[in-house]
Amino acid sequence: MPARSLENLTARYGGHRSDPQKKAGPGHGPRGPHSMATGKPQNAGAVVRRILSYIGMFKKRLIAVFGCMLVSTAASIAGSYLLRPIINHIAEAGIPVGERIAYLMMMIGVMGGVYLAAVAGTYLQNRLMIGVSQNAIARIREDLFTKLQTLPIRFFDNESNGEIMSRFTNDVDNIGTMLDSSITSMISGAFTLVGTLGIMIYTNIWLTLITVAFLPVFAFGGSALMKRSRKYYIGQQAALGAVNGYIEENVAGQKVVKVFCHEEESLEKFNQLNDELYDSANNANKYGNILGPVNAQLGNVSYVVCAIAGGIFATYGVGGLTLGALASFLTFNKSINMPINQVSQQLNSVVMALAGADRIFRILDEKPERDEGYVTLVNAEIENGEVREAQKHTGHWAWKHYHKADNTTTYQLLEGDVVFNGVDFGYDEKKMVLHDIKLFAKPGQKIAFVGSTGAGKTTITNLINRFYDIQDGKIRYDGININKIKKADLRRSLGIVLQDTQLFTNTVMENIRYGKLDATDEEVIAAAKLANADGFIRRLPDGYQTKLTNNGANLSQGQRQLLSIARAAVADPPVLILDEATSSIDTRTEKLVQDGMDKLMHGRTTFVIAHRLSTVRNSDCIMVLENGCIIERGTHDQLIEEKGKYYQLYTGNTGELA
Repeated sequence: MPARSLENLTARYGGHRSDPQKKAGPGHGPRGPHSMATGKPQNAGAVVRRILSYIGMFKKRLIAVFGCMLVSTAASIAGSYLLRPIINHIAEAGIPVGERIAYLMMMIGVMGGVYLAAVAGTYLQNRLMIGVSQNAIARIREDLFTKLQTLPIRFFDNESNGEIMSRFTNDVDNIGTMLDSSITSMISGAFTLVGTLGIMIYTNIWLTLITVAFLPVFAFGGSALMKRSRKYYIGQQAALGAVNGYIEENVAGQKVVKVFCHEEESLEKFNQLNDELYDSANNANKYGNILGPVNAQLGNVSYVVCAIAGGIFATYGVGGLTLGALASFLTFNKSINMPINQVSQQLNSVVMALAGADRIFRILDEKPERDEGYVTLVNAEIENGEVREAQKHTGHWAWKHYHKADNTTTYQLLEGDVVFNGVDFGYDEKKMVLHDIKLFAKPGQKIAFVGSTGAGKTTITNLINRFYDIQDGKIRYDGININKIKKADLRRSLGIVLQDTQLFTNTVMENIRYGKLDATDEEVIAAAKLANADGFIRRLPDGYQTKLTNNGANLSQGQRQLLSIARAAVADPPVLILDEATSSIDTRTEKLVQDGMDKLMHGRTTFVIAHRLSTVRNSDCIMVLENGCIIERGTHDQLIEEKGKYYQLYTGNTGELA
């Protein structure tokens, strides 16, 4: 498989090559160079502190967790230590058999109580920690989703859906695993290690030195394996994000795949990404799973050496070592590997969790959509020619404009007067797509934008609602610079029917009500009738209560578009933008829909983007765009009379633009 081809695929779908010999470079999303990089956190300490901040509010529970951890650790160590007095007492000469049996039964009861305390401590520790971790995870998901609502459209242009979804699933789950078990296991292992070493030193310093001599071997072997495993685990996460992104795109475009018979090519690309994921996951687990057996065998060597040395010491009474002390020490020697293995094996989970947390925090640290506006949209009433703010819907809207200079507030009636004055814009500042755009849309006018694909029609409407901010020029709305208007109020004043219809998993009724959440059923039905959607809705199995799934896959494209128009209609917007809203509707339905839209927008400004020139004949002004410039403007009759670009397009063979 060509390395370059795989590199392009992983970059395109939000992942990166997991070659452990290569450092992860800057991210490259599907549409730009701003995708989040994957890999080892640049500042692990800062990431850890932020994770701890999510569990910091549960201080009492955490104290209880540590308390239970200490009880469990102390009980486990004490249980092993009790072997010493038991064996020494039984081995002591001159003690009657009955007394030995009674002592043994008593000590078995004591050991049972000690180990029961260890079990109870471990149970409570895990129970409490799971509650803490799940609360923290819920807060992280909430913060992440909340953050996404504040990010600008530009962010989503540069990030694949698969990458974003991977943050909510894989990365959040890895953090949950770390908080649920990895952290407690590592801390408990550290406590056990320290406690065990302390008891071993108390028992016999020489055997302890022999045991400790093997610890650097454990550490070196574990470190070497962990280093290699860590690189592949990081690569695994990147490859997983790329696979998720590709699957999501392929499933969404399944009809296109089948129409053009691209099944084999799709499978080939998937296999490339899947093989990359397999290689990364296989290598990560290969090195990660070797760690335990390696340390176990090294522990067995340490155990044998200590057993031989201890036998000699006990035989000759070196250091006062008794048989019971030797048995107890060998138990500790065998168990000391467990906390070391425990800590080593959990390091992979911690590394994966920290890498995932770093990617999540990078989203949380993204700059939110800027909004420095202070002019708001309010309901208005006109009394004696004076515009005043109203507490209920009156059919009139006004811009509430506070003037800081003289501490006064004025109300400007919303009329839909839109002016572009010398506007330049580019998605990339180095490449402008709109050049010196000048247009004037008077209140109540229907303004149409026509031109070839990529001419800049949709971009103009994206600037009106401030999905993007312009590089130069001014856009004024009723004489107010739109930068001064709060984005939420600006967008509330605009009813937008997008070219790409998006329906949500819910009933038809609720999908229309999305345009106005407090709309009554009667208002929803009225909006559907206005958009000419009522007829087909009533023919659905459950009418307005028919549940839609998978973006309304059970509806035709035209029906989905009608629902989108009805959604805009129920919002009763002062200004309407139709981005090729009728492109998927037949001619007869289109006329009925257009009539409904004309009723809705009576006295208000309408912006229409259309490829089908027959739909814009009745526009008050038609703007012809080419290469980001307005080359012609006027009414249909005026442009026909000029016999320019519009005339050529209108009198062509199809009457449509490509």
